[in-house]
Amino acid sequence: MVSLLPNLSSPISRLWRPSIAIATRKLQLHDKAVKPKWFSARCSTSASNENLVVLGIETSCDDTAAAVVNSNGEILSQVISSQAELLARYGGVAPKMAEEAHALVIDQVVQEALDKANLTGKDLTAVAVTIGPGLSLCLRIGVQKARNVASSHNLPLVGVHHMEAHTLVARLLERELQFPFMALLVSGGHNLLILARDLGDYIQLGTTIDDAIGEAYDKTAKWLGLDMRRSGGPAVEELAQEGDAKSVKFKVPMKQHKDCNFSYAGLKTQVRLAIEAKRINAEISLASASDEERQARADIAASFQRVAVLHLEEKCERAIEWALNIEPSINHLVVSGGVASNKYVRARLDEVVKRKGLKLVCPPPSLCTDNGVMVAWTGIEHFRLGRFDPPPPANEPEDAVLDLRPRWPLGEEYAEGKSEARSMRTARMHPSLTSLIKASIKQESQSAI
Repeated sequence: MVSLLPNLSSPISRLWRPSIAIATRKLQLHDKAVKPKWFSARCSTSASNENLVVLGIETSCDDTAAAVVNSNGEILSQVISSQAELLARYGGVAPKMAEEAHALVIDQVVQEALDKANLTGKDLTAVAVTIGPGLSLCLRIGVQKARNVASSHNLPLVGVHHMEAHTLVARLLERELQFPFMALLVSGGHNLLILARDLGDYIQLGTTIDDAIGEAYDKTAKWLGLDMRRSGGPAVEELAQEGDAKSVKFKVPMKQHKDCNFSYAGLKTQVRLAIEAKRINAEISLASASDEERQARADIAASFQRVAVLHLEEKCERAIEWALNIEPSINHLVVSGGVASNKYVRARLDEVVKRKGLKLVCPPPSLCTDNGVMVAWTGIEHFRLGRFDPPPPANEPEDAVLDLRPRWPLGEEYAEGKSEARSMRTARMHPSLTSLIKASIKQESQSAI
């Protein structure tokens, strides 16, 4: 039976404390508060009013990233080491190769982030790190580094949910963005529609039942023989500008399903068959293709993009209606994740939210793709509420069992959003972030009585 509470004996347990006051109440001795040595002024209940400085580390997939951000919303530094060459070589992410690439550069990336911020570990308030969802091999590299930094400088540690970080980075830039709001998170591995009711309280309105839109973009780019060094999305978007978006009649996925879930596996198959029908040879680069073949590739790219994004539009429109029924005060839709960098995606979704009377909020492209800024900012948001772990023990063994959550839902599934077509595997899936926080708050409240 899987416990809904974090494993407190784990080296990175993410102990959710509803308030520092409750957490420290257990440390009373003869009416005199006794605090552990690591519990300095930086972790006090007034922390939300202080200038917190947090190092964020992100290694959930194929980019090694670190950043330093303060609680005023200033990005003091941002460093990203791309694995573009590996992506081009393997036509996608190869987990073992990605892990090795992370391991080679993680020390340099973190040190450069500190150097660019003109800080040392002693100047930090805490360290935040992505612990899931993502590739286990890759997550491990970031978590180990974060624990080393936190242990060396006696710093609290905040475990961060990757998709929550994509959601909350918009609040760093758009100060009027208050809960509740909606978010569409679109990337290579995720399609997620959520209602953000509060920090750590999310309702999942829709998700992908198979492949995400970013995966469909990447495969389309690969099959069309495009340059993958910038990833497939930008390559397809650029080529699509030369094509006729209605020349290839692709079917919009899941038209018969009146929910908010996504499916891109079937569209991928349609694209592959169209490419085969046109006898397009992916071994011939776009630059070497004849004018006729280049036009054929551009038409497929444009037609794919139109239908792929139309699928987003239809599901988003329904999700907005659902969300407004639950929380009528919603004013914003956040669109984030790597695919949110696509200008066509932004333009089409902006039309959807305008029809619904909402405002579209998109982080700049540099903060849509995986980055350390979003992790650091999410760490700050949770730290303010006392949600963090104490510093890791010194001299922690290298083979320590780490709390990695490769399959970790963000929110609880909305009843009307459950799809009969759902094919997601639930084995080895961690309890959702929302359920963990609610259970921990309930436990702390009961123990405080």
